Amino acid sequence: MSNTVNFTSSIDRDLLRRAKVIAAKTDTSVNALFNAELRYLVETFEAAEQANNQNFQLLLDFSLGRSDSSSVLAALNLEHEEDLFLLMAQAHLPMPRLPEKITQAMVSSLTQLMQVSQQP
Repeated sequence: MSNTVNFTSSIDRDLLRRAKVIAAKTDTSVNALFNAELRYLVETFEAAEQANNQNFQLLLDFSLGRSDSSSVLAALNLEHEEDLFLLMAQAHLPMPRLPEKITQAMVSSLTQLMQVSQQP
């Protein structure tokens, strides 16, 4: 009897394409890549939880966009965002992305700034 189960999920089309490229370059499957990453996330989370260490939870919440950098910096007693980003890399967590609405507002603001600076 196998310990594996099938499940259905959805994934961004571009992310899947990029994962297929990595899988091909490393002579493995997308399923194996997904399994390894999910196992890492679960085992790291469980180990931190067992040690009663909330640092990983703080980093995971930041990665998922549930908390902002200033609150995580304060909770981890860090002074610089560079230190936070290094911890994110060491924890093997993706950097958070700004919500689309905020990103678009930033683009609009920069576009307006460029238009003003080009006026005589």
